[in-house]
Amino acid sequence: MLSTQSFTLLGLAVSGVVVSASLVEACVLSARKRHTDTPFDWHEFALSLADLVGRKLLALLPVPLTTAVFNVVWHYRIHTLALDSALAVLLLFLLQEFCYYWYHRASHRIRFLWATHAVHHSPNQLTLSTAFRLGWTGRLTGAALFFTPLVWLGVRPEVVLATLTLNLLYQFWLHTTWIPKLGWLEYVFNTPSAHRVHHASNLAYLDANYGGVLIVFDRLFGTYVEERAEEPCRYGLVTPTRSHNPFVVELEHWASLARDIASAKEGGTAMNYLLRPPGWRPGGASETTEDLRRRAGMKAGMKTTAAAGAD
Repeated sequence: MLSTQSFTLLGLAVSGVVVSASLVEACVLSARKRHTDTPFDWHEFALSLADLVGRKLLALLPVPLTTAVFNVVWHYRIHTLALDSALAVLLLFLLQEFCYYWYHRASHRIRFLWATHAVHHSPNQLTLSTAFRLGWTGRLTGAALFFTPLVWLGVRPEVVLATLTLNLLYQFWLHTTWIPKLGWLEYVFNTPSAHRVHHASNLAYLDANYGGVLIVFDRLFGTYVEERAEEPCRYGLVTPTRSHNPFVVELEHWASLARDIASAKEGGTAMNYLLRPPGWRPGGASETTEDLRRRAGMKAGMKTTAAAGAD
């Protein structure tokens, strides 16, 4: 077993490799786009780097929520899963991917979780550096608790967290616009094409492709949307973030959530602001994905003929 110090050093080494690869890509894209209408935005790279540094610093603070809950659940586990065979490792991979799918889906559909996850979707260009802009407040929302079923089934907490880290590391290469569709792999794995759709703010692409390594659960639960040449991806949030201030980028969605809760006239409305999807408003004034599509006469992942003709 690696010591805590070894894990820390390994994490720093991986971060160094990730940032270096992102910097190489940034330099290449900057040179290629220098004389185009969409030049590379170095502010976006700087904001992602600020996010990474901030998270590394905040990791030094003791936030025991996840550890405490994992320890309690581990105490009451129903089994102890020994990873001593290929079948056991495959089972862990599939279970973790299932939990990741629902965590990721909830992060888009519950505003309390979206307040952190929106930071990851805030870049207005999709590059490798987007992968490590994850938000400073993730540990405070208890996002890792979505993986407690694995601990209850008998997977050691440190193994659960290590597996989640590997899942996120796989997703690093997905944040690109220059890798084309990958043929039959698109039917099984999460690919750059599938993930471009996930990061797109086009109404037809919203709330789709939540998988980590696999795309099969999106296909199974009806959230898969294919990237289409006639619908180029437009990256960023539906209401784009334009600020270059990292504190604004990191906290603006928490601030707007706090304002809405403070304006609520009753407790039920305040809870709805917390737990309903982003864009929810009382009294039929909502701008959730479903509301926006209904008003546009669209279904998920497609346009009606009338909507297509209006473009």
